Amino acid sequence: MDDFLKKLAAVLELETIEPHDSLKAFPLLDSLGVLSIIAMLDTEYGVNIHTADVMRMATPEELWNHVLQIKNSEKHCT
Repeated sequence: MDDFLKKLAAVLELETIEPHDSLKAFPLLDSLGVLSIIAMLDTEYGVNIHTADVMRMATPEELWNHVLQIKNSEKHCT
């Protein structure tokens, strides 16, 4: 998860992000920020996620767990 947190911090132009930080507290988590997160997840982790899913997540840890869940479900489908 450390790598994910660093990449998320870069997308949101922050020094650091902690797993339990509130995503909604980040100033750059607007519509463009959400699209940037979606693009990063697709590029870096091969995960396609919907805007509503990102907006529903409360913390970076919750978002990361959702990414892992998607990746695991894709493994079982192939």
